[in-house]
Amino acid sequence: MERSYKAVLRDVRVTPRKARLVTDLVRGKPVSVALDMLKATQKKTAPLLSKLIQSAIANATSTSTVDVDRLVVQFVYVDEGQKLKRFLPRAQGRATQVKKRSSHITVKLAEI
Repeated sequence: MERSYKAVLRDVRVTPRKARLVTDLVRGKPVSVALDMLKATQKKTAPLLSKLIQSAIANATSTSTVDVDRLVVQFVYVDEGQKLKRFLPRAQGRATQVKKRSSHITVKLAEI
């Protein structure tokens, strides 16, 4: 049975659609390759996801003796978080609603 190690980052102020662009890059890659790719990616989500993967590695090493070189990003997905509703003043006394979206990012590492 293969073991998996999980880390979750909740209520990140990044839209889920933009976060999914970065998470699609690292899905299925070895951890070392994924961290190198994220270092070279110039998106707001990249350092957050890098820190989350490092947290999952720390979870793996603290719970059991695992070889970090054998860890692979098995699952990484982005769920929609809470929306902050704000209003933008418009012409003739009107206002339009602006939704400030947030995300929940989940990373699951597996040992191969």
